[in-house]
Amino acid sequence: MLFFLKKGKGCAEGTLPIYVRIKVDGTAVEWSVQRRLEAGMKWNQRLGRVTGTKEESRILNSYLDAIQGNIFTIQKECALRNESLSAEEVRTKVLGRKVEKRHTLAEVYKYHNEQFKQLVGKEFSNGTYKKFKSAFTSLQNFLEWKFSAKDVPLSSVNHNFVTDYEFYLKTVQRLQHNSAMGLIKKLKKIIRQCVANEWLDKDPFRSYKITTKETHRNFLLDGELETLRTKEISVQRLDQVRDIFLFSCYTGLSYSDVMILSSNDVSIGIDGEKWIFVRRTKTNTASRIPLLPIAKMIIEKYSNHPQTVAAGTLLPTLSNQRLNSYLKEIGDVCGFKKELTFHCARHTFATTVTLTNGVPIETVGKMLGHKDLRTTQLYAKILDDKVSSDMQQLKQRLSKKEEKQTTTTIFLPKQGVV
Repeated sequence: MLFFLKKGKGCAEGTLPIYVRIKVDGTAVEWSVQRRLEAGMKWNQRLGRVTGTKEESRILNSYLDAIQGNIFTIQKECALRNESLSAEEVRTKVLGRKVEKRHTLAEVYKYHNEQFKQLVGKEFSNGTYKKFKSAFTSLQNFLEWKFSAKDVPLSSVNHNFVTDYEFYLKTVQRLQHNSAMGLIKKLKKIIRQCVANEWLDKDPFRSYKITTKETHRNFLLDGELETLRTKEISVQRLDQVRDIFLFSCYTGLSYSDVMILSSNDVSIGIDGEKWIFVRRTKTNTASRIPLLPIAKMIIEKYSNHPQTVAAGTLLPTLSNQRLNSYLKEIGDVCGFKKELTFHCARHTFATTVTLTNGVPIETVGKMLGHKDLRTTQLYAKILDDKVSSDMQQLKQRLSKKEEKQTTTTIFLPKQGVV
């Protein structure tokens, strides 16, 4: 903080206006204290005060002391509340103006989650809401780690904040790259809303790129799928889980969608056969899936099952955790070395059941309920036997084309030759 004389045009001869300048975190603001150094007074530049013992000098210095005391009081109050103020906000308080409410990161994130919760079941799934809650908890832990605080002003969120958050997720929380990117992507959504509302001047994600690494996703090959389907399983609970898993392998439906399927979701499609018509729980996008024979057989098997009749569902229901636990047992029974999870069934449908058997990837994406073909490409893998089959068909077409050209070509004698 500094009191100084500001020289400039328009000042009356022999008098200079007195200004105060404050600097907070490298940013400075200044304003007039509405007083002047009158003719005959002397100014001590080092002290920022008038020299001398005359009454008018003592009154002016007392006025400057009062301004300085007010600034220190504002600083002390903020320190006690563990808050930070910008230089502009300090000036606003000193001048007695109303300080515009500053938004904080945790406050905005919490408000977003509260609104999100109200839309669960309407636009979003409860699972997605839980992910945002978990991401908020992770962010609060990061704030404690970096700032020793539960909340920070939005102005603290810059490019360095984001990179430090990534470092924390990978080193302290020991998350894999894609998991860390998932949490940062949720933070990005919150920050973009703040930028849109003009609560932030700059977007800290403007120079930060969220990347994902390709990961191996398990799916069953044709032989493994046949082994699972024909394996004799005497334990009833494992047999039921095997059927539910197979149903997903031949429909591509996720766990949350399978668990709420009812007879109302099955109707006659455009081809006169039974189809499943649902809106995906996760994305609310439409899925229309023709029922393959194995899927029909599984539905018929449980049509009069006590649990499905009581719950009004097509298949028996159980928790995702218990289902995946039983799938591990089934994998051991079948002798699979790869780990079976329920999501593996959705990848099996995309790759082994449909794409490998010649179903176009656009059709696969439609049945999976994907809005973007790039999402489908994460599920459906092009296998070597599919590449071989496609190339064999290409060779046959090229061979027929060459034969046709050979039989239809007419060779004319050169001109002048009899």
